[in-house]
Formats: sequence, structure tokens, C-alpha cells
Amino acid sequence: RPGGSAMEGPGDASRAVADWRLAVWTLCSVLLPVLITAWCSFQRSRRQLLIRDIFRKSKHGWHYTDLFGQPSYCCVCAQHILRGAFCGCCGLRVCERCLKKADQRFLCKEIMMRGTAGAPSSMPHHWVRGNVPLCSCCIVCKQQCGTQPKLCDYRCVWCQYTVHDECMVDCLRTEECTFGEFKDLIIPPYYLSAINQMRKEKRASYEKVVPYDRKHWMPVMVLANTRSGNNMGETLLGEFKMLLNPVQVFDLSKIGPAKALQLCTWLPCNTVRVLVCGGDGTVGWVLDAIDEMKIKGQERYIPQVAILPLGTGNDLSNTLGWGAGYAGEVPVEQILRNVMEADGVKLDRWKVQVTNKGYYNLRKPKVFTMNNYFSVGPDALMALNFHAHREKTPSLFSSRIINKAVYFFYGTKDCLVQECKDLNKKVELELDGERIELPNLEGIIVLNIGYWGGGCRLWEGMGDEPYPLARHDDGLLEVVGVHGSFHCAQIQVKLANPVRLGQAHTVRLILKSSKMPMQVDGEPWAQGPCTVTITHKTHALMLYHSGEQTDDDDASSLSE
Repeated sequence: RPGGSAMEGPGDASRAVADWRLAVWTLCSVLLPVLITAWCSFQRSRRQLLIRDIFRKSKHGWHYTDLFGQPSYCCVCAQHILRGAFCGCCGLRVCERCLKKADQRFLCKEIMMRGTAGAPSSMPHHWVRGNVPLCSCCIVCKQQCGTQPKLCDYRCVWCQYTVHDECMVDCLRTEECTFGEFKDLIIPPYYLSAINQMRKEKRASYEKVVPYDRKHWMPVMVLANTRSGNNMGETLLGEFKMLLNPVQVFDLSKIGPAKALQLCTWLPCNTVRVLVCGGDGTVGWVLDAIDEMKIKGQERYIPQVAILPLGTGNDLSNTLGWGAGYAGEVPVEQILRNVMEADGVKLDRWKVQVTNKGYYNLRKPKVFTMNNYFSVGPDALMALNFHAHREKTPSLFSSRIINKAVYFFYGTKDCLVQECKDLNKKVELELDGERIELPNLEGIIVLNIGYWGGGCRLWEGMGDEPYPLARHDDGLLEVVGVHGSFHCAQIQVKLANPVRLGQAHTVRLILKSSKMPMQVDGEPWAQGPCTVTITHKTHALMLYHSGEQTDDDDASSLSE
């Protein structure tokens, strides 16, 4: 019908236009957010690349944070900032827009003075404006600094002195820096410059270089394992770099201890102190590197070792009075004071040789160095299961609490399964060549130190029997037996005593049959028939801090 078609035509056209408009608007409403998101993502990626490029080329130790932990102001534009970059060495804080300007305008801490004629024996203050520590006082008027809500007041990055804007005078800008409270721990940049020049000239008479000749100078090196325990190593690295010369602070995930310890050869003999931030495994790694220094003929440069416990067990740290674990409760300034005040002691180190049985065994014996303890039985099984679980999913084991919970789980499981029962029928034990008749046991533990199992004094047990205290410097090992995982738990809460098998200078253990879990200082493995021989290897020079000892220690356990 021609008439009907002509009447319906305009309505169809208007509906078609409306449909097209709806489709266009729908498309725009979908595409526009996508395009905006893509554009923002592109700009963010571009900005991050630029920031990373500045970080990579800069002499500052820049780090980026999404939220500063205290009120902060940009050192360039002086605006209040919530996020941005900060230097872990000199403490500068800056917003993203001003990062490049700040990097070009401000100098960071110099680890070594350059371009100076002669051999300087001093240096001026290095002042940084703004963001001074809370509760700091002006060295001129003794009033609190940093109280105004703006970029104000100054701080010296070396001596940590602070001064008000209005108290800052020209003489302070050029005044010689004393390096403050920790002058006896800091390696001054001018010292490294002088030693570097003398090495180039092949001169070895360092005695006249300041502060080499200073009586109480005991430079400290900080070796931190950022992967230990509760992942506090990264934060500690920055805090120690703020207080010391950054050249004294090493990240063991980037540089090994053997290379880091070569700095000791630039410093006075028998004066260097090393603070190891990590677990007992990290301490063992550093002590192995120190043994390598002895082999190289660098024995006179051997440092004394203190511990900041970041691991899970921390039994060696506990034995030496540094505590069972660090979670940031003590400021780094107090940690450095503790290192200065600590006393030198010796630690026995032992050689553990594992020789496989068999007439046709051509493999070399496995050799370990033991600082803490050796064991065969349920605690080694727990460590082996824990280690296997951590290898599969390392991201889960970033907390000391989680690690201990996993240990508890495997300990409870072993109480039910008893995989190590009848150990006394599978092994023979000799102490100083004398065979020991074993009672019914599931595990044997050979101790060098007082603590075991994350804070338990295993040899003393409940403390109700008159046994001599375990010492870490007497050349003797304490050997005990346990009846199982439940017995271990009872000993840890002082509800039971271990089976004391004796003390000896040499321990020999023969595994006659089957495969059993073994461990040395928390490093476990499954071992077939073999002979394990433990003999004295050497001494390590350690530092003992009397203020952090836990449980009921006795002062007589230390060497005088």
C-alpha cells in the first residue's frame, strides 16, 4: 500500500536516528573510561620509568613511598607531601615533580672526599633543611626543632645535630663536624680518601692518618640480610646509612660477606666490629667468610661480630645476649650504643664430617661447620619438612610468627606419626672414643651453645638438677637425647628434663641402617647409613651484650 508506506517512513527514520544516537552514546560511555584509564596507565608507566631512570643514575639512595610515616615537606617546593621519594642516606624528601631538581641541586653523603689537595683531617657539617627528626633539639638554643608545620630547620647528615632557621649562622655552616655521638663508629670520608691515596702510592703506614691514631676508634660494619625472618633488613639498611657512612652498610643479597669484609683491611688491626642483621644462618655465613680471611693471611684484620636477630630461631643471638628476635622495638641508635659497649668473647666452631658407608663409595665426605648444634631425629625432621615447604612456596614464609606456626604443625604431626622411633637401635654413639649405651630414644642433639629450639636451655632442662652450665667457649660439646616431639615440647616449657648423655671434645655417631633426618644449624637433609664425626675447628671472635639475655643465664657462662 503506497499510502501506508509514505505515512510510516518518517517514524522509521526517526527511530533509526535514535538507535544510532543510542549506539554512539553507548560506545562513547564504554570507550571513554577505557581510553582515560589507558591514558592514565600510560602516563603512570612513563612517570615510573623516568623515576627509575633518575634513581639508577643518581648518587642519592632514592626510595619511593606511597605514604610517609610522619609529616613531610618537599625540600624543593616546600609543599606538604603525603607520598614521594626520600634518600635513605641523607634524608632528603621530595615530591615526584621536584625529584629531578632535587637530584641535581642537593649533594648526598660523600663516602669518600674527592678533589681535595693533601690529606684533610676534618670536614664541615653537611646541612639538610627540613624534615628533622621528631623531638630533636637545637644545638644553639636547646629548644625543640621541627615544631612548625612547614619546611624548616636544619640537620647535619653526619653528626645528626639540628638547628633552627633563626639560629643558623655562618660559622655553623663552615664549622668542623665532630660526627656526634657515634664518632667512634663512623669511618670519615677523609680517612678513606687518605688511605686510597696511600694505596695508590703503595705506602702502608696508615698509623698517622686521622682517626687511625685515635685511641677509642672502633669502626663498625653493618651486614644485613634483607631476606631474613620478618623482612626488616631493608628498613634497617636505610636507618644505619643515615647514622653511619653508607660505605659501612652492606646488603648481603647484593654483595657477599667475603667481599664486604675486605673493608677491614683499610682499617686499624683488631678494632673493627661487625653487626650482622639476620638469622643464625646469616651469622654462620659471615663467620665462614671470616675464616677465609684467616686462610688469606688477613688474621690481624679479623673483626668481632655482634648480632641483630632477624631470623626465626636466633639461638646463637640469644646465647650471646642480643635477644631472641628483633621487631623494631629498639631504635637503631640504641643498637649502635649496645655494639660499642659489648664485651669480646670466643665462640667454639666445630667441624662436622659425614662419611657415607659402603665399600664402593667414592664420593668425598660431606663437611659442615657447626656453630649451634647438630641433631638427628624429630627436630631435624621438623626442620626438613619446614625447609621443603619453604622451597615450594617461599612467599608464605615472610613472618617469624608464620614460620614458628609451621614448625608447630610439623611437630604436632610427628607426635602422632613418630617417624624417628627406635633411634637407639639404629645408631651407635661414642664420646671421646667411649661408647655410650643408649636408652630408648627418638633423637640425639649435640649442643655447642646454651640455647636450642628458639629459646630453650636444653642442657639445663628444668634447672632442678646440679649440672654444669653449657658454655660456648670451653671446647666441650653437650650431648642429649629426647624421647620424641612431645618430649621436646615439654622441655621447652620446663616440664621435663632431657636425657643427658654426656660432655665430650669429640663426638662420633654411626648410623647403621635406614635413612634418618639430620641437621646442622638449621640446615637439614635426609641421610643414609654413615659415620658422623664432630671435632673442634676454630674459635670465632664474638661480642656479648649483657643487657638482653633471656631466661636464667649465669654470668659464669661467659669467658672473662
